[in-house]
Amino acid sequence: MKCLSWLLASSLVCGLALGASSAAAQRAACSEADAEALDWLARMARSHSEVAYHGVVTLQRGDDMQVVQVARSLADGYSSEHLTRLTGQGAQVIRSHHPINCTHPGERLLNLGDRVDPGDCGLAGYYRFQLSPGERIAGRQSVKLEIQPRDMYRYGFLLELDKETALMLRASTLGRGDKVLERFQFADLSYGEPLEPRQGMETVHPAAHPHPDYPAAGARLTVPWTVSWLPGGFTATDNVDPAGSRRTYTDGLAVFSVFLEQLPRELRPGEGLARLGSSLSYTRGMHLAEQPVLVTVIGEVPVNTARMVADSIRVVR
Repeated sequence: MKCLSWLLASSLVCGLALGASSAAAQRAACSEADAEALDWLARMARSHSEVAYHGVVTLQRGDDMQVVQVARSLADGYSSEHLTRLTGQGAQVIRSHHPINCTHPGERLLNLGDRVDPGDCGLAGYYRFQLSPGERIAGRQSVKLEIQPRDMYRYGFLLELDKETALMLRASTLGRGDKVLERFQFADLSYGEPLEPRQGMETVHPAAHPHPDYPAAGARLTVPWTVSWLPGGFTATDNVDPAGSRRTYTDGLAVFSVFLEQLPRELRPGEGLARLGSSLSYTRGMHLAEQPVLVTVIGEVPVNTARMVADSIRVVR
């Protein structure tokens, strides 16, 4: 009993020390936050509801290169978008009548406003920002925004924004040693009302817009569950259904989802991993209330983050 009391006391002291250390780190991060860089980040988030355009972008993931035609129109309080893949098998994604005044959690995290203070640094508590002049991209002068993670649980980014509209012209996702994992870039860009969607596409996907206040439709589990550990700064993108099969989280720059699937029998021990650019799919079998389940983490985070998220899944008591 004495030994147990000592361990509990030691854990409490350690926890308080870590909390104090974390708070001190947050205060230091707030004090060095670049207000101008954060303002550009907020302008970039707002550009999605303020700028109509059409153009062609390239998406480089390792040895894979895709060329996509993109367009966005704005009318009567709604935005409409379509993306058409110009390489490989033709495919098109169309999203119509998205309310311009609908602000998603990720956009709210990017719009820091006056929240950068000792009590709430927002993204500045988890990333370092540096602003510098950029180069010309798709004929537009850019501003360069370097974003470095403060921990090992997320990637870095190099964003180049249109100096006039703050629209993202080029975005690189950076891994360890600033290795470029993925790069998106406009090759051609025009502002104003976009082109009409291309006709004759082999595959057309209409994109739905679920309401964030309602749990996502889909399979339900017999046991309510929760993700008990998240990297700092990540928040759920919609209301969490305790028995739903999916959770999605974002810190404003990165997104990942956790899926649970009940299995008829136990899997062999082990884990699976697939990567494409900055995106990964991490899977492993585990037990939840003595029921075998398959856990899948999909998103833009390092593998160790995905593994720690999967390890933290617990039954809701």
